[in-house]
Amino acid sequence: MPTSRSYRSYLIESLKDTQEAAAYLDAVLEDGSFEEVRLALTNVAEAQISILEDTQLVSHRREIYETLSQQNQLDFSTLLKILSELGFRISIAPRRKAA
Repeated sequence: MPTSRSYRSYLIESLKDTQEAAAYLDAVLEDGSFEEVRLALTNVAEAQISILEDTQLVSHRREIYETLSQQNQLDFSTLLKILSELGFRISIAPRRKAA
């Protein structure tokens, strides 16, 4: 009987690709609640840290996870710092016009 991977395993594996991770974060930032943004950042952090084991990012792993696990809201500067440490940035684009 073939084994199947969980959705979470599939998601983390796909988020190792920076383009996939960027698209995922972009979608969640556009439409997600605060908790969905926190979860998305946690997922991306897990995926990206797992492929960057030999970099300085790994030394920040605990700090990133602790920050994301806190129940209080992230402030904007902390969000930007985490994104930067993961190799991402926020950009501004016009909203898509409804067809």
